[in-house]
Formats: sequence, structure tokens, C-alpha cells
Amino acid sequence: MHVDELILRLLEAHLISDQTDLLARLSAEGHELTQSTLSRRLKRLGVQKVQGRYRRVEAGPQAMPEAEIAAVPPNLLVVRTAPGFAQALGLALDRDPVPGQMGTLAGDDTVFVAVLPERLAEVQAHLVRVLAGR
Repeated sequence: MHVDELILRLLEAHLISDQTDLLARLSAEGHELTQSTLSRRLKRLGVQKVQGRYRRVEAGPQAMPEAEIAAVPPNLLVVRTAPGFAQALGLALDRDPVPGQMGTLAGDDTVFVAVLPERLAEVQAHLVRVLAGR
């Protein structure tokens, strides 16, 4: 059985309230994982701790939090957002680029948007509209 399938099966069958317990159960089934690897797998599988136990949570539509945009002439926009949202925002901007937008680089709460220098104000105005939901 693939480890991801086993994780989901164990979470359905047992009340698991901490990752140490889950790691022990996986080990008993012949799967040795580190805690950091398990955390990444849980995130990818959509597993979260809810009411004291780990379970799979269906992801619903998530509204983007507020963001601040700062121009750094001649060709950079810096977008600051809530922790954990920068990569989703960068991906959304890359999927629908405005003319003059050359690319993005996203961290955890910051997105750098590379822009043609002559289009800086235009791209900034576009990002303001996108972030306002228009």
C-alpha cells in the first residue's frame, strides 16, 4: 500500500491527535518517515488537525487576504500579503499576466513582480484592480 493511502486509512480508522502517534503507526506498517516528511505529506493530502484530531479537510474556495503593493523603480513591484498566500498569488499573477509583467518570484508572504520599466505604473494599477477583486 502506498504511504499516502496508508496515512488516510490510519486517520479514518484511529483517533490520531499527534504526529508522533501517526509516525509510530506508519512504522508498524513498515513505513519509516521523518516528522518533516510526514508534515509535508499531510499538507499535500489536505490533512489538518480539527477538534484535536487529524483528518482530511476538503479545501473550499479561499478568499485572498488584503495585500499591499509597493513600487521599487525602475522595474520591480513588491506585494506583501498574509503568511502562506504569496505563492498562490504569484501563481495567479503568472497565469494571467498583464502586458509589461515579466514574471514573479514568491516566498511565504511576499511576491516580487518583475516589470518592464516603462510599464511599472500600468502594471501596478492592474495589480491593484486584481487584488481588489475586479
